Amino acid sequence: MVIWLSHKSGQFLAFTAIMAIPTVPSVPINLSEQRVRELASVDEVIAAIRAAFTRDFASTLRMPVRTSLELAGGAVLLLMPSYDSALHAAGVKTVTVSREAGVQAEYELLDPATGRALVRMEANYLTDLRTAATSAVATDLLARPDVQTLGVFGSGRQAAAHFTVLPRVRKFRRFLVCGSGRTSLQKFCAAMKQDHEIEVEPVDAATCARESDVLCACTTSSTSLFDGGFLQAGAHLNLVGAFQPHTREVDDTTARRSRIVVDTYHGALAEAGDLLLPLKTGVITRAHIIADLHEIASGKKQGRTGSQDVTLFKSVGCALEDLVTAELVYQKITISN
Repeated sequence: MVIWLSHKSGQFLAFTAIMAIPTVPSVPINLSEQRVRELASVDEVIAAIRAAFTRDFASTLRMPVRTSLELAGGAVLLLMPSYDSALHAAGVKTVTVSREAGVQAEYELLDPATGRALVRMEANYLTDLRTAATSAVATDLLARPDVQTLGVFGSGRQAAAHFTVLPRVRKFRRFLVCGSGRTSLQKFCAAMKQDHEIEVEPVDAATCARESDVLCACTTSSTSLFDGGFLQAGAHLNLVGAFQPHTREVDDTTARRSRIVVDTYHGALAEAGDLLLPLKTGVITRAHIIADLHEIASGKKQGRTGSQDVTLFKSVGCALEDLVTAELVYQKITISN
């Protein structure tokens, strides 16, 4: 039995579908980036990730903290395996992150009974989509319902994905972007208008921080991007760029002001410099991390307590998000066949 969630008018409606377990192919299916893009529905991925974090997966999911290996020239290799007996699915993602090539990812979905590969797919788009979809779930759970302005730091693939995906859960009227200067903001804004009919305004860091109701940090920066004193009361932040203990996108003031939710405790407390650095210096305590995403999605804990709260979702990315998205893509193939 597979649990699905359908997204309609901001509401998530649960239903079930019984599907036969497909025969394991003798040769793995290979999917190009374009084919993954065609098969992965944005709304379905948001719903599937929300469903995954809502259920209590502690007894069914095996997901070690990802292995991180430094390569030449400052590049990093990440290995992200997972197995979920409830989904009857297993897989592993390999990712390289470098300043020159950005993120390069591949995913291999496995038959958990035999270990044989079912699908090998180019996974850059999968990574973009599952990250932004997880931010969308967090935004739907933590942001005020009346938000109007979405601001994004960064002008790469993740920035584009967040501009594309977050409007699925909130009706934004204004879009702001603050770039690093390494890419043309004019070209980025033109692409957002052409591809998604979104008018994105280039602004400086202070304006982006001050005027955004929802603020997403999607950069490779190793130091804070803005003064946390600029944040308006009631803002919600999604931090997805920094994934190493010595790197951060927000300063101590932001961390101290925020009610912090993480994707998973073990991942965040091993890798999230945005939290580890202020924890180390005593700027915040462990109590500042009020919940993980499962606890908020399942209703076990409360994220936002009032309209003036600053809420912060820190994501370093977890293998469950990849597994759920890859399994969704695979089910699309088996249905079509």
